[in-house]
Amino acid sequence: QVQLVESGGGLVQPGGSLRLSCAASGNIFSIITMGWFRQAPGDERELVAAITSGGSTNYADSVKGRFTISRDVAKNTVYLQMNSLKPEDTAVYYCNVDQRATMGGRLSYWGQGTQVTVSS
Repeated sequence: QVQLVESGGGLVQPGGSLRLSCAASGNIFSIITMGWFRQAPGDERELVAAITSGGSTNYADSVKGRFTISRDVAKNTVYLQMNSLKPEDTAVYYCNVDQRATMGGRLSYWGQGTQVTVSS
């Protein structure tokens, strides 16, 4: 089985920074995408940032220029560096890993979620 363990969330003041980490372990054999989603109370879950196995990145418009996603392929770990944080960034952040299924399609795995609160 696959486990995703997140860390790095917490409380930060507006303008501050946090770095989230997500380490995948278990039966990892062919990752397609690693990424971060977030969900605020009353809102639907949204993609924050994603990075493909080839290194291509994608960001939500709301975080472009402030957040940076990166990964360590050998360690199956993805990071989200969050700078210039705003109160509207407050949410539970979920790590996501998609990998190829042996019989086609893809398998998705999710971390437990880590709370990020931006407040003065």
